[in-house]
Amino acid sequence: MMNSMSVPSKRSTLERKLDKLILTLFGGLFFMCLIGAIGSGVFINRKYYYLGLFEDVEQQFNPSNRFVVSILTMFTLITLYSTIIPISLYVSIEMIKFIQCAQFINKDLRMYHAETNTPALARTSNLNEELGQVEYIFSDKTGTLTRNLMEFFKCSIGGVSYGVGITEIERGQAQREGRALNEIQKSDTVVYEKGFNFDDDRIMRGAWRNERDPEIFKEFFRCLALCHTVLPEGDESPEKIVYQAASPDEAALVTAAKHFGFFFYRRTPTTVQLRESHVEKMGNIQDVSYEILNVLEFNSTRKRQSVVCRYPNGRLVLYCKGADNVIYERLAGTNQDIKRLTREHLEQFGSSGLRTLCLAYRDLTIDTYENWNEKFVQAKSSLRDREKKLDEVAEMIEKDLILIGSTAIEDKLQEGVPDCIDTLSRAGIKIWVLTGDKMETAINIAYACNLINNDMKQLIITSETDAIREAEEKGDPVEISRVIRDSVSHDLKRCLEEAQQDLHIFGQKLALVIDGKCLMYALDPSFRVDLLKLSLNCSSVVCCRVSPLQKAQVTSLVKKGARRITLSIGDGANDVSMIQAAHVGVGISGLEGMQAVMASDFAIAQFRFLKDLLLVHGRWSYIRLCKVITYFFYKNLTFTLTQFWFTFHTGFSGQRFYDDWFQSLYNVIFTALPVIILGLFDKDVSASLAKKYPQLYKEGIRNTYFKWAVVGVWAFFAFYQSLIFYYFTTTASENGHNSSGKIFGLWDVSTMAFTCVVITVNLRLLMACNSITRWHHLSISGSILAWFVFIFIYSGVMTPNDRQENVYFTIYVLMSTFYFYLTLLLVPIVALFGDFLYLGLQRWFFPYNYQIVQEIHRDEVDSISRTEFLEIGNHLTPDEARSYAIAQLPREKSKHTGFAFDSPGYESFFASQAGVYVPQKAWDVARRASVRSSKRTSQR
Repeated sequence: MMNSMSVPSKRSTLERKLDKLILTLFGGLFFMCLIGAIGSGVFINRKYYYLGLFEDVEQQFNPSNRFVVSILTMFTLITLYSTIIPISLYVSIEMIKFIQCAQFINKDLRMYHAETNTPALARTSNLNEELGQVEYIFSDKTGTLTRNLMEFFKCSIGGVSYGVGITEIERGQAQREGRALNEIQKSDTVVYEKGFNFDDDRIMRGAWRNERDPEIFKEFFRCLALCHTVLPEGDESPEKIVYQAASPDEAALVTAAKHFGFFFYRRTPTTVQLRESHVEKMGNIQDVSYEILNVLEFNSTRKRQSVVCRYPNGRLVLYCKGADNVIYERLAGTNQDIKRLTREHLEQFGSSGLRTLCLAYRDLTIDTYENWNEKFVQAKSSLRDREKKLDEVAEMIEKDLILIGSTAIEDKLQEGVPDCIDTLSRAGIKIWVLTGDKMETAINIAYACNLINNDMKQLIITSETDAIREAEEKGDPVEISRVIRDSVSHDLKRCLEEAQQDLHIFGQKLALVIDGKCLMYALDPSFRVDLLKLSLNCSSVVCCRVSPLQKAQVTSLVKKGARRITLSIGDGANDVSMIQAAHVGVGISGLEGMQAVMASDFAIAQFRFLKDLLLVHGRWSYIRLCKVITYFFYKNLTFTLTQFWFTFHTGFSGQRFYDDWFQSLYNVIFTALPVIILGLFDKDVSASLAKKYPQLYKEGIRNTYFKWAVVGVWAFFAFYQSLIFYYFTTTASENGHNSSGKIFGLWDVSTMAFTCVVITVNLRLLMACNSITRWHHLSISGSILAWFVFIFIYSGVMTPNDRQENVYFTIYVLMSTFYFYLTLLLVPIVALFGDFLYLGLQRWFFPYNYQIVQEIHRDEVDSISRTEFLEIGNHLTPDEARSYAIAQLPREKSKHTGFAFDSPGYESFFASQAGVYVPQKAWDVARRASVRSSKRTSQR
């Protein structure tokens, strides 16, 4: 709760830029209306006697009051030119985004985790395109990069290290350094259980009784078995009992205590019962009940947990476990050798990528405990600042501790994490790891997952220096703060100078490593600018020993200070503030509950799915929406400018060029569906090529497709085409006659011009598409056909007595002339010739990266049969469908994404656009068989 933030309302960067474009269009609308209003005031004059501008004329056309004429004309033109504002654009965008989430992201099999039965989940549709522009990723480690399956692996007891296993981080280190590891053969009697992967004959099966100091082993094992909040479930036997813990770490520690002979099997509100074996005599088993008097719970500020318990013989003991830096600050001045040896072991464990905890205890007298317990009860019953008071009371008893030892827990990397990070790095995305682990652990995890490599220079800012340790030993908080502050200031300046030299002179990649204490001072306003400059020059950043609030502060530093698009990903409640602080929050559906998922914008089951989420879906969404917005801008500007040119021929009177129904239905029917199809199905490269060439993603980071220069090009061609539409049709039709010998009137010319506009803007959409499917053809031809059907009906049902007599029989008159067909052929060709020439020159001389990839793979044919993809059927259970999908779907060879999970009525429509064959009737086995046989025959 201390690190929580108010839930933000997120809008994508593209939407904010769209707002600026809309404001620009409002400015253009005002400018056009201003020109018309001034022109109206200047033009109006009684010398044009044929207009009948005499004494009884309306105020809008009264030459005696030109100012009123201009003002009223201004309002008329605002209504007339209002089509330049794409009101339906927002509706279309929301529809496109929703379908992208519901049908593409949520149903992509490549982001489905079969082991946990977890698909990807888009929890909002506001940020689809933001996924295609992410430049910085902030990631938690535990449960995000790692599996969060904790296993007790090693330990240090009384200054002696135990455990003979080798971690995958150690193997990675050895491989990186080119040295061989001597694998120690595990004993035949080694015990393996979920949460326990420890092997050492010196202390297993009661052998610890033969060590130098058996009493310290008892304290160590009892601390593991007593200091926790785990609940046992099931039969009270070591083989069948199940531990329900708040975190996998706690369950692993209690499981370890069980295997060491201290079996925790029952808990009541006031007692913990252990079944202890080999304590007094080898083979002896006794049940012991310990009274739990107080529990001082763990939180992200305390970083430790304690219990006060009473032995059956009346002994009062405080057991405490927590982070090494927290425990060492509270140790008594004795046992220096154990402190030194345990610290060395902690560094070794951290270098092996293990998560460490220190264990300590303190014997309490009855008077000491009773005096403290009174204060504890008062703090616990307080209604104001309860948490703060409890922490203050805990500080009073958690001191003068005696160090017992430390534990080391292994949490292995998730599958595919190194490859995913490497691919994202090549895509131009910088990845920061924010973790609460020790520096050595964080660095080695970074090496293991390709975040840091040997070619990078490491810049380390740490509080583990001699000067800071000396200040901490003196215990003066003011002096400690001053020393750390000076050290951070010096290190930031030193690292910044080195970064500028190495990066700009030698071109070497940099990696910054900073711990939580130093980060706390580096985030101070006086140092924040230097920290930001240094961080932005680094390819990778690792922040260790950080609190949840610091994670959010670092994310906000880059988001607001550098104005870069950020993504945060985590799996636990301690990542919620970081997820909310970023532009895009991604939650991992892991083992620590659903807090991160509930606070996120997108949820996935594994870190490696980020590759598909960003490089495929994010990039496609960004490119598609950029095209939708710029095309909407183009078609509305083209349509409105034709009306604007007509204003100059009407004395700026506000006479409309098009019929009201034409103007109303232009965006709703005649040009609506093709742009939605563009936003759903346009695909510049396939999914496999997008991941094969991650550098394509950099175009989104640079916002290549929605710059003002791109908008300017579309505006230029809209201006050019509007001139063609208006002046070609009006000038060329001056001498045109219909079949009865009459010249073309206003509504004949405007209907002809509107027909050219509808045909041209729809054909221009085809030129903007990278992939054209039958849905593009159907939508475009359907929109053009809808116009002709409408005008036929609209012209036929009107009679000369109706108010809309201006369009009476217009289309029938036009279609009886050869001129009409010649115009429909020539005007779109002339209008689109400029676009065709520009696109050809651009692709030839200034190609985008995706166009180069298209040329490289233009002759490749997708050899994968469509029948190899998942066929969704109502006769299959969800589990059978997923199993079939995992078995049949090619993960790397396919150029398309697949879809799964039940969605009756949509699968054929959407899956076919992604290359997935889905029959209309899933139970039609004969049809599927015939398709397979015909496919094989054609391939032969």
